[in-house]
Amino acid sequence: MTVVTVPPDYRPSEDEEFMNETMREYFRQILLRWKEDLLKESNETLDALQDGGLAEPDIADRATLETDRSLELRTRDRERKLIAKIDEALQRIEDGTYGYCEETSEPINLRRLEARPIATLSLEAQERHERLERTQRDD
Repeated sequence: MTVVTVPPDYRPSEDEEFMNETMREYFRQILLRWKEDLLKESNETLDALQDGGLAEPDIADRATLETDRSLELRTRDRERKLIAKIDEALQRIEDGTYGYCEETSEPINLRRLEARPIATLSLEAQERHERLERTQRDD
């Protein structure tokens, strides 16, 4: 496999070939950094949970601590699911399907990918999907 170096000032452009090697490496690095940050936060949470017991003598303080921990665990659960989506996006980079809409196979807009690197649908397909969800939910 060829090692691709992404210049520090590189930004994907509509003027270049869509999902060329540099562009794929650019998004791969974004996804890897995001995953690394999430894993680091998760490890910090685990360390904090292992360190602190619920030894607060005041019942209100203990309730606050339990609520904070519950919120923290829910956040970590969402991040765990996000890590799975990041892994799926990294796999799509490897198999050459990253950046293309799952429904239409058309390229996903670069601005959308930069805003949401795990996107699997073009903006139009995502909007259709959400409209369909809303109409089914209203039934």
